[in-house]
Amino acid sequence: MSATPPRHAELDLEHFLPYRLSVLSNRVSTAIARVYSERFALGITEWRVMAVLGRYPELSANEVAQRTAMDKVAVSRAVSRLIESGRLQREMHDDDRRRSVLKLSEAGYRIYDEIAPLALSFEQRLFKGMDAAERAMLFRLLDRLDELEMRAEVEAAADMP
Repeated sequence: MSATPPRHAELDLEHFLPYRLSVLSNRVSTAIARVYSERFALGITEWRVMAVLGRYPELSANEVAQRTAMDKVAVSRAVSRLIESGRLQREMHDDDRRRSVLKLSEAGYRIYDEIAPLALSFEQRLFKGMDAAERAMLFRLLDRLDELEMRAEVEAAADMP
């Protein structure tokens, strides 16, 4: 007499949002990463640090980690590599001498100024076939999901002992 195998919970990954977002993010990041990896010897984390600092100079490493939602250790390692390669500079903050801030060096800006247009072109190809209203809706929905996730994090933190 054979026993009936136990039933397990079912998770339909193709309709599970965190999985779908992760897979899509990995595919898109990997595709664009080929360009800056081959041409500039940059990893995904290093480019994200540079992209944030190109847009928002003089952030601390913690602020970069917060803006990118990346692990602080990964950001710290990327920052170290970028400083070592001369693409990033660390300086003391003008108002608070205890706080160091990061900014792209001239070499970093040369790379940033080459990659940013490539990234924008890549995004245009990605959105090909999607009209302006669909793109706007996509960004509204992403903003809404981000807002809901932040609220859930705050509520979860409030429930902690």
